[in-house]
Amino acid sequence: MSLDLTGLDVTADTAVLAAAVADAARLLPVKGIEPLLTGLLLSGQDDELVLSGTDRTNTVRLRRTAFVHTDGEVLVPAKPLADTLGALEEPEVRLVVEGSRLAIRTPGGRFALPLMDGELHPGVGALPAAVGQVSADELIALVGKVASAASRDDALPLFTGVHVQGRGDRLALVATDRYRMAIGDLPWQPEGDLDVLVPAPLLIEVAKQARTAEVITIHADGSRFGLSWPGAQLGTVLLASTFPDESRHTDAPVDAVVEVDGEVLAGAVRRVAPYSGPRAVIAVELGDSGLRIRAADPQNGEAEETVKATVDGDRFTHGYQARYLADALRVFGSARLRLSVRHGMRSTVIALADVAEGDANLRYVVMPIRLPSD
Repeated sequence: MSLDLTGLDVTADTAVLAAAVADAARLLPVKGIEPLLTGLLLSGQDDELVLSGTDRTNTVRLRRTAFVHTDGEVLVPAKPLADTLGALEEPEVRLVVEGSRLAIRTPGGRFALPLMDGELHPGVGALPAAVGQVSADELIALVGKVASAASRDDALPLFTGVHVQGRGDRLALVATDRYRMAIGDLPWQPEGDLDVLVPAPLLIEVAKQARTAEVITIHADGSRFGLSWPGAQLGTVLLASTFPDESRHTDAPVDAVVEVDGEVLAGAVRRVAPYSGPRAVIAVELGDSGLRIRAADPQNGEAEETVKATVDGDRFTHGYQARYLADALRVFGSARLRLSVRHGMRSTVIALADVAEGDANLRYVVMPIRLPSD
């Protein structure tokens, strides 16, 4: 049954609708060479309001319960609709087509947005076939930690993505900006093969929107990727690149293993970092009973702090970019950590000291940098 593209009349919970429109609007352009793509399709039918949109790269379709007085579908500017609904305080709102406008009505007010030509909108296609399912809580937690290592520089699209790969009964996520790399994996229930490079912003958006979900279904084919849960479907075009193999960092021989309280080490790095000078480099010296964190700058002075740790292996000193080391430690919180350290300019891998079998696992790779005295 086709919907009337000129009529719509629904009443909905204001807070629920405002949140859904805001979620959808974040994935759509505010302006551009195709004005129709700034619009949000609202389809009312069978006591359900469906919100959908696309910018030709990302797609979004959200379903919310509503009282549908008149079935129909309209296309309206997404951001003005989000701004208007977000400012309302009344518990219910009515959306009704009045001529060439969509009226947003409350007991004390009326706001009207222009209708856009819905017949010219490209529409929002279905997601690819499902390839597996994963715990929403575990995926959201891991995405927040792994995606932070992805680059935000669109000039190098390869590094703006997260490599998502099914490896037996584990789902692996890897991201890098060339200077650090986050590697995580968690249990999943595979229904097919999965090896894709997904734009990090889409996964970050899922982490924002899926907090009430229990299970997330993963969809993929040769060109598109999507995630769905009850009431929501988000999709995107894949990045067409070959991602760096993380095994050269995780499987390489280790020269020293350090176990340390992550929160204590992060605090020392945070306090020493202001003395790291223009290059923002701090030194981490492996000692017999701990780590010495130090930095020096002719103008700012010098600082050092000793942190108790268990050190097994060689004794040497590495330089690190203070911000990257601090970022890596931050994602682990207060847990006890294991640092696998290698000589020269080879990577250091930070991981939890203890991971229960079957739990989500995270490793963070930080590349050393030459100290000013080297």
